[in-house]
Amino acid sequence: MSLLNEILDYNEKFVEEKQYEEFITTNLPDKRIVILTCMDTRLLELLPKAMNFKNGDVKIVKSAGAVINHPFGGIMRSLFVAVYELKADEIYIIGHHDCGMAKVKPEGIIEKMKERGIEESTIEQMKFSGVNLDEWLKGFDNVTESVRHSVDMVRHHPLMDKTVPVHGLVIDPKTGKLDVVIDGNKDENR
Repeated sequence: MSLLNEILDYNEKFVEEKQYEEFITTNLPDKRIVILTCMDTRLLELLPKAMNFKNGDVKIVKSAGAVINHPFGGIMRSLFVAVYELKADEIYIIGHHDCGMAKVKPEGIIEKMKERGIEESTIEQMKFSGVNLDEWLKGFDNVTESVRHSVDMVRHHPLMDKTVPVHGLVIDPKTGKLDVVIDGNKDENR
């Protein structure tokens, strides 16, 4: 049986038994917060529990390393939608210790692409088209500085409401302990 079939079999039972009822909420975040965090599997349940959030409390946007690498990319668009359409009044950028993005090397990813069938000519065509794959795929050296960079990108974006606090934190993926990098409520951070 494929993983998809296992998921669909489980889902059928989940719906029949009305297990979804405990998760019913609206599409608006009750605590009026949007979080950008890493897609690391260790944070799936740990992060909301460590922050005392339940289903429906917050919007969560995920990207590798909680990195915003383009001011007009999908991550920023999601944050704008959360603020302007879904009534989020605060933004939290939460990176984590022991992040895989601190170990990512563009040349390694490109080699793995080739191993999985991406032709060298395709990679060259990307470069010829103006895509700097090394820059686009690179990770970071320091999670605190990476969080600071993402907070600055949001806070200084010309379309962001300047009254919205943008906080930066780093979570320990083992214990859930949060360290504040930037407290967006302080005037010097706005």
